[in-house]
Amino acid sequence: MQELPTIQPGIAPELAPEEITALSEEIRALAQQRNAVILAHNYEVPEIQDVADHRGDSLGLSRAAATTDAEVIVFCGVHFMAETASILSPDKKVLIPDLDAGCSLADSITADQLRGWKAEHPGAMVVMYVNSSAEVKAETDYCVTSSNAVSVVEHIWREHGDDTKILFGPDMWLGAFVERETGLVDEPERRARFHVWDGECHVHAGIRPEDIARTRAEHPEAEFLIHPECGCSTQAMEYVAAGDIDSAGVHMLSTSGMQTYVEEHPEGEFIVATENGMLYPLQQVAPKANLIEANRMAVCKYMKMITLPKLRDSLVEMKFEVSVPSEIAEKAKLPIERMVAIG
Repeated sequence: MQELPTIQPGIAPELAPEEITALSEEIRALAQQRNAVILAHNYEVPEIQDVADHRGDSLGLSRAAATTDAEVIVFCGVHFMAETASILSPDKKVLIPDLDAGCSLADSITADQLRGWKAEHPGAMVVMYVNSSAEVKAETDYCVTSSNAVSVVEHIWREHGDDTKILFGPDMWLGAFVERETGLVDEPERRARFHVWDGECHVHAGIRPEDIARTRAEHPEAEFLIHPECGCSTQAMEYVAAGDIDSAGVHMLSTSGMQTYVEEHPEGEFIVATENGMLYPLQQVAPKANLIEANRMAVCKYMKMITLPKLRDSLVEMKFEVSVPSEIAEKAKLPIERMVAIG
């Protein structure tokens, strides 16, 4: 597996409440002046989520970017997300408050590597997680998010036949989840036609089986909400298979799926296995819920690079613009549109 980045950016110091209030008011006024829409991922710091016009996961924010009437899109997330917004809305100006907000998962495969992989498997359909660069998307047949990866793979086999070979990447844990959910683990012949890239998100991969064991012991009545990218996901499914955990209490969910589930069970107790920024929107929709971090260190410092001062400065100076060359954007748009359409 390609070595993942180990040098992480620092986290900005916390703002005082009065600073948050003043900056938020200034940002909302600037956004109105610039005819700008602010999109924020669920993993952003709370004050960024609060000031955004739309908050959500990659799929939800992609849809918001594709349908907005605003002239400017300010994407509070990581770089590949801003690229996706630019591809879907080429007539808009897309800004990201910090150009260094990257993604270890997106960095785990390059366009050259994907082209080489495709050459080894001629005729295969390429399915890439939306957490990938525009250049990788341009070499892809279908993009997916964690919420629709299973649906997309099943759609391909329905439309192109069960003998279709699929190259899935770059997240190996999400690939393993798709294998389980589509029944491939029990069908060796079909599984042999499903190839998974050996990449991972450093934050989700860091949520390990021992975290599941520890939190199970500390909170025996809690339900598990586990993102499919997590390194503990396979272990959790093994506990279920062995009867150690009631399957009714384990839910493999995207971040939007987590929010829906908690909103429907607002007084429950939940162990949340994903980037810890997700606990904030969950607590917003269910103030009485008891939410427990599966691993308190599960923090994406890239997501936390976006701050209110940087967002304010981005709107004041109309920086930093993210644009995708037209020849790449044209090729990358089709797999993204397929992802949005399949839902």
